[in-house]
Amino acid sequence: MEKSHNFRRLEIWKRSMQLVKSVYGTTSTLPDSEKFGLISQMNRCAVSIPSNIAEGSGRTSNKDFIRFLKNSISSSYELETQLLLCQYLFDTEVQELNNDLENLQNMIGGFIKKLNDK
Repeated sequence: MEKSHNFRRLEIWKRSMQLVKSVYGTTSTLPDSEKFGLISQMNRCAVSIPSNIAEGSGRTSNKDFIRFLKNSISSSYELETQLLLCQYLFDTEVQELNNDLENLQNMIGGFIKKLNDK
């Protein structure tokens, strides 16, 4: 069995936590009519990213950890789509958030590659 990772030390987890805060800030500006729709879904997707990183880090094999990292990336793509919907439906400025999200996706992808190479 391989050593588990301390998620609190992982830059991908730290960045994803910052992203959650930014997403919550953005969703707080959306219309109240979206409280149980887009707002709820976006917040859950954002929270899912660091949550999957943390959960996977406790697994005893890199293969298991990678599975959770892939779930994290999947949630990030879902969130990316929802941010674009915010822009399309409500003219919400999401470019900076999308840039942060793309950088995070690349970082997670690089970490997966690193784990695969071990």
